[in-house]
Amino acid sequence: MNSEPVISRALLSVSDKTDLVPFARALAARGVHIVSTGGTAKALSAAGVEVQAVENLTGFPEGLDGRVKTLHPGVHGGILAIRNNPEHSAFLRKHRIEPIDLVCINLYPFQETVSRPDVSMAEAIENIDVGGPAMLRAAAKNHQWVTVVPAARYYDRVINEMDANGNATVAQTRAELAAATFARTSEYDAAIAAFLGRRSPAAFPQVLQLGYLKIDELRYGENPHQTAALYRDPASTGQTVVNARQLHGKQLSFNNINDAAAALEAVKALGRLRAIPSEQALLAAVVVKHTNPCGGAIAGSQRDAVAMAIAGDPVAAYGGILAVTGKIDAGTAEVICDPKNFFEVVVAPEFDEGALELLRGRWANVRLLAVGNNSATGTRKLEYRSVPGGMLVQDRDTFAPVTSAWEHRAGPKPGVEQLKAAAALDVLCKHVGSNAVVIGGVDHGPSGAMGVRLFGVGAGQVDRVSACRLAIDKSGPKAIGAIAVGDAFFPFADGPMLLVDAGVKMIVHPGGSKRDQETIDLCEARGVTCMTSGVRHFRH
Repeated sequence: MNSEPVISRALLSVSDKTDLVPFARALAARGVHIVSTGGTAKALSAAGVEVQAVENLTGFPEGLDGRVKTLHPGVHGGILAIRNNPEHSAFLRKHRIEPIDLVCINLYPFQETVSRPDVSMAEAIENIDVGGPAMLRAAAKNHQWVTVVPAARYYDRVINEMDANGNATVAQTRAELAAATFARTSEYDAAIAAFLGRRSPAAFPQVLQLGYLKIDELRYGENPHQTAALYRDPASTGQTVVNARQLHGKQLSFNNINDAAAALEAVKALGRLRAIPSEQALLAAVVVKHTNPCGGAIAGSQRDAVAMAIAGDPVAAYGGILAVTGKIDAGTAEVICDPKNFFEVVVAPEFDEGALELLRGRWANVRLLAVGNNSATGTRKLEYRSVPGGMLVQDRDTFAPVTSAWEHRAGPKPGVEQLKAAAALDVLCKHVGSNAVVIGGVDHGPSGAMGVRLFGVGAGQVDRVSACRLAIDKSGPKAIGAIAVGDAFFPFADGPMLLVDAGVKMIVHPGGSKRDQETIDLCEARGVTCMTSGVRHFRH
């Protein structure tokens, strides 16, 4: 004899009505009495499914524009009662409460609503579900007796299990569904907290609560002996790798995702600048290797920007990640598909059909990620890094260069073109691991139009002199007449001396060293422009 609790009565209340009617019909065909609310009850009745309205069960009408309908002992008593507890059974009989054996709820679409850039606070508030999470949590708490169904993807599983077990589900399934339910309500609450938190003047919450939804188990982590998974931040609604649509290629790896995210953040920041002497809308491209930009450019066309970014360091770009700010068309795809190139991932707002055909034909496994055109800031204003025993939290470094606030310390006064180019290089330097020094400047793309690009990068060095040497070595002859940017002050003049000797004609750094004057004197003596920005950009 089956000892599992038989499903005789079900409460269905869903915002997303995908597959609702087939599921309800399947329950009714197995003799299950269905109770429902508002729009769900109307949809079932219209489809010919016999349903009891929840107000007939509670004896109390839905009210307050639907804000109050299920928060009633007639509902929660039926869900929460322990079926083999005599006192609970007596309570149900005394108050004429019928047990509810299955609860199927999906919640108001809060996340979808707040993802719209034009959403109002009133709309967001009205899409915060109250009764739904309460019923889900009640059913999940009492999963020893109640089957909880938090999403449409579980409908077939529940019906199939009922058929195999005399209209019952097994304990293991109920426990798994309960765990999925608490994960769902936790994610939902985290999304609400994140949305409201972004509007709070408090920089850091007293209690840090993060709810992320697992969306994929990865093949492995940074190395094959490490396991890994990808989680989605419910607060994220803008252009991110996690939210991207993969249009081609094999599964993304841990390192692919990490590098692609770094490339996308760098190119978005670069794309917000006007870095050449033109007021036209500019397009940017960044190539990343091991989270560091090894190439970056801004130009009047996406084709030029991509070609110039790759030219920054073709050796490092091979096997790297390319991110761009504009649509990839067939002309841009031709540059990417050059036989000398190889990319693991290409990230763009969108790809046209001609570009997709070329890229898919060139590489069977290249991951093509479309992040969409929603450039609204839809990510948390804080960023987190785990350390053994805790978590470091800081606000994200979104500071953009303000060249009008830079101080001219030595050498010729920079022109408008130099300052705009230096601003672009400052953005790219910010995304390079410390110690970081980059060299770049104005250059021309394949079309002959002027743009700005990286010539060489010195990334992740334990001393600033080595960073200078690497940037010079990568730049080669391009260092002559170029601009160098450092992410922090130069503690001595030895690094700047190397840059000046290589032919650099403008140095930008935050300043703040006790020995700044040594660098200033060097630049003045050698006719090199020296600017201090006052803003450090360490990235560890």
